[in-house]
Amino acid sequence: MPHDAADRPPAVRQLRLVVEAEDYESAVAFFRDALGLPEQAAFSGDGDARVVILDAGRATLEIANPAQKRMIDDVEVGRQVAPRIRVAFEVDDARAATARLVAAGAEEIAPPTVTPWQSLNARLDAPADLHITVFQELRTLEERSTLDGFGTDGDRER
Repeated sequence: MPHDAADRPPAVRQLRLVVEAEDYESAVAFFRDALGLPEQAAFSGDGDARVVILDAGRATLEIANPAQKRMIDDVEVGRQVAPRIRVAFEVDDARAATARLVAAGAEEIAPPTVTPWQSLNARLDAPADLHITVFQELRTLEERSTLDGFGTDGDRER
């Protein structure tokens, strides 16, 4: 997208990730109660159909090529573990969040680890068969933008 796109209103208003959970109650308790995502809406229908929409704050879509995905796994875990899709949640305290989520039923894959991009990241297998990262930013975006390898393709064109 051209850099002047920031001057236009967004074409997309919301990113909503829809996840099927065999154990619905466990998944809701984990993400709403343990992780702390506020319930925005809930609906039910015939045949015990249920859905809850949880507010996850600001959403971004992170697109990584295979080499970047491998590098992130190596940095955060030390081996290749992530499936094609991994969900990441920014938290204020990655260590406390990790402990809380493990107590709520997640399996810790890797403990909180400081990354080269200056965040504290932990990996977990969570309910609804989701592989997740909880991360805490240790520096501002402005501070991180001065680090080697931190920038966009658009930045390189300037």
